[in-house]
Amino acid sequence: MENFLSIENTLDAASRKRKRIIVNIITIAGMLACLGFIVYGIKTRIFYSEIALGAFLARFGLWAPIIFVVFQATQVVFPVLPGGIGLLGGTLIFGGRMGFLYNYIGICLGSAAAFLIAKKYGIRVLDLLFSSKLRKKYMHWTEDRRFSVLFAIAIFMPVAPDDYLCYLAGTTNMSLKKFTAIILLCKPFTLAVYSFGLNAIFRQVMILIH
Repeated sequence: MENFLSIENTLDAASRKRKRIIVNIITIAGMLACLGFIVYGIKTRIFYSEIALGAFLARFGLWAPIIFVVFQATQVVFPVLPGGIGLLGGTLIFGGRMGFLYNYIGICLGSAAAFLIAKKYGIRVLDLLFSSKLRKKYMHWTEDRRFSVLFAIAIFMPVAPDDYLCYLAGTTNMSLKKFTAIILLCKPFTLAVYSFGLNAIFRQVMILIH
């Protein structure tokens, strides 16, 4: 009986090890794909021009919304990229309602990815992606028992560094379920302010130019 239990435990350990290897391979492959997309985006300037972004998406026809969602998710996972182009480009290319929806889906997916990456790799991810000034400003939040409340308020407010806070949340004991609920409920207001605000400013500038 003991030998049987020993063999079963060995098989379970081997199975868990294979699963970890598979997850690591998928994670690394996903990050490499995102990095490749970033290099391509920088070369083609789709991260810096809504016109270039629109021309890029036009080539994909019915697949354009999916590509755009991936584009927005990538900008959250790699916060060194300017996010305003995607928010503005979404509303200009797809219209107000659908642009807002695609922005919402992409940014929520990217936020969840950032959270999970931080859960797996810990605080060193923040050291790699964000400035020490930004880290020092919010790091003490993790020591507060009200972190979930502070996080929700910050995500709701348009001026907070959302990308960083999603990574920061991943270094705490917050569950993915609670994180997802906060993002899904609090993101719409922030995105609406940015998306429609940038769109209104852009149209006013176009009127003045012409």
